[in-house]
Amino acid sequence: MSILEGISTYVGQNVTKAILIKFLKKLGYTYRRIRKRLKKSPDEAEYNRKLDEITELIRLEKSKFLTIYYADESGFNETPCVPYGWQHKDELLSIPTQRGQRWNVFGIMSSDNKLFSRKTKGSIKSTFVIESIDAFANSPQREPRVVIKIDNATIHHSQEFKAKIPEWSELGVEIFYLPTYSPHLNRIETFWRKCKYEWLLPEDYQSWKHLTAKIEHILHNFGEEYKIDFKKY
Repeated sequence: MSILEGISTYVGQNVTKAILIKFLKKLGYTYRRIRKRLKKSPDEAEYNRKLDEITELIRLEKSKFLTIYYADESGFNETPCVPYGWQHKDELLSIPTQRGQRWNVFGIMSSDNKLFSRKTKGSIKSTFVIESIDAFANSPQREPRVVIKIDNATIHHSQEFKAKIPEWSELGVEIFYLPTYSPHLNRIETFWRKCKYEWLLPEDYQSWKHLTAKIEHILHNFGEEYKIDFKKY
């Protein structure tokens, strides 16, 4: 017995899919992508302490004393992340998929849509992240006082990485470790999600050349053609 048949039997009248959708919407439900979450939860005491520190950083940013950036890594390959698309009822829309080449990207992003990024075909290791932050820290375009929020990945806690923190601090770039298991506090996660589920289109996966060109286009035009209103998140 299907769900609709079960509901119809329970209420004593025929319930169609359209009626069920209308009823669910009245109850405040929406049909959208179900997101993945981590199995583990952050330590409550650490999480609350970090939240207090984040609140203070946000206050300092609003007073123009510093600028907060969010850093993280993500990968793009030839396996599409396009879950939905309008298609005719008599036509099955499909996207070619294959396991092949991959771009790994390290990004540093601000809430006002400024982005510094570097990509590599190799795996992202601590050395690559260090070189990326070095380039950002020495960039004449960045603000004089910056705090980079970053997660607790192993490559962010290597001896080499931690040895660079005092040097970056002297340049006006501080590193702030987010609470463990708290990706929702890192705003660049929204940027990666937008890239993969909204800005990359089915036609961009027709070849590796096309996909690379579109990824580079998004990275280079974020803040102009591509923007995120973080007030909605």
